[in-house]
Amino acid sequence: MALRPFLLLMAFSFAPNLASSQVGSDPHLSPTPRTENETGRIKAAIRPTTDFTKPEPFEQNPAGAATTPATTSAKIFKSPSGNMDFDRKMEFLLGEALFEKLWVSAPSSTKASDGVGPLYNARSCARCHPNAGRGHPPQNSSDTATSMFLRLSIPGGDMNEIEGYIATLPEPTYGHQLQDISVGGLLPEGKLVVHYEEFEVALAGGEIARLRAPTYQVNNLGYGPMHRDVMLSPRVAPQMIGLGLLEAIPASDIIANADPDDADGDGISGRAQIILSPQYHEPMLGRFGLKAGAATVYQQSAGAFHGDIGISTPLFPAGWGECTEAQLDCRTAPDGNSAINGDLEIPAEGMNAVSFYAENLAVPARRNIDDPQVLRGKQLFYETGCIACHSPKFVTHRLPDRPEQSFQLIWPYSDLLLHDMGEGLADHRDEARASGYEWRTPALWGIGLTKQVSGHSYHLHDGRARSLLEAILWHGGEAEAAKYKVTEMPKSDRNALIEFLESL
Repeated sequence: MALRPFLLLMAFSFAPNLASSQVGSDPHLSPTPRTENETGRIKAAIRPTTDFTKPEPFEQNPAGAATTPATTSAKIFKSPSGNMDFDRKMEFLLGEALFEKLWVSAPSSTKASDGVGPLYNARSCARCHPNAGRGHPPQNSSDTATSMFLRLSIPGGDMNEIEGYIATLPEPTYGHQLQDISVGGLLPEGKLVVHYEEFEVALAGGEIARLRAPTYQVNNLGYGPMHRDVMLSPRVAPQMIGLGLLEAIPASDIIANADPDDADGDGISGRAQIILSPQYHEPMLGRFGLKAGAATVYQQSAGAFHGDIGISTPLFPAGWGECTEAQLDCRTAPDGNSAINGDLEIPAEGMNAVSFYAENLAVPARRNIDDPQVLRGKQLFYETGCIACHSPKFVTHRLPDRPEQSFQLIWPYSDLLLHDMGEGLADHRDEARASGYEWRTPALWGIGLTKQVSGHSYHLHDGRARSLLEAILWHGGEAEAAKYKVTEMPKSDRNALIEFLESL
């Protein structure tokens, strides 16, 4: 099957040919406007440094006042924002309980936990994001793909007025996503199988790196063959820290960094993802998901309940979850929608708590920021051109109703834009404005803690990279020139670069 998220095709009215430059508002936030003085201060604060002899002011706290201390615990990503008042922690704990909850099939005696599936990938959010960290691909033929799944779509569908929008439809039988688990009496949709072929990459100094190129197939299809034009995109669950802070960056500041036509000639042409928000019924800047297919943490969380676990929410109220019209037995199976929950499986109060929890998973403090090797690696990261996509700093909105995220200098090392990453990483599956070659720049904060939190060191959208160096060597497209500089570095410089990344 050819490789190519979740896209809702809804009827909206737009101005003709709506471009990203016209989508600069944040309807999900209630910010206090910045003063002219603040704007000038912010511009100075986020300017990239040219002094690599010492750490920058506040660099140790990548999430500003929301940063939490660095520890050696595997649960370091599960702490609440460091600046959260005590009286707001109860909602965080409620959200955590719902995030960890194991849902069961309906009907059951535990009415508050009814409704998993009927088709699903995991029974809880935490099964995909253990310790709020990164998932991984199946390790062998008997390993499950709980923290990895396939997005599905086919070409076609209605166009809309968003400039550059690429219409797609769900796969007719299997929907937007392959579910490999089912409740009793139903067949799962299929089993994801990954195969790898290794090849060598020569590095300066005689070093050889080995990369593994994955291919994907689906075995044991439960409901007949897939459409001949199906596009598949493998997705590993990403880490979840700092999401509320990313949501609090002014959309206009993110869009200001876009350069879709490479007007400055630097070879980097980041583009803003614009999606049709099912939450606010208007076009919004996409920020979350591997192709920025969701505008808010709430939308991303509700979409995961719907597709990954088969749980209905105020945003996606169908009790059958992702079952398609072709899966009639699935649609008529018992679900957990109940009157006490407003004919839903998780009501508005619960959904709000989960969203609040996800928004406030804290970013730990940096480590070893004054180590000469780390400072050298930082200099190489900047000089190699990595910051053209991995923008170091932003300042968030002033948000009276979201004090944890309000007016913080943050260091996510991401521009949250779409970039062409070349053929090697292409999934050939379009999503809203993202082409089959484009991915949203991931935030790098916490990346050096992956082994500590998740117990592995797999990176990139499908976990193919087994180390940070392998992840760099897979970069292509707009990042090809930066990758080449890394391959030509002396080994000591490559080691310093990795040490900088491990300090994030």
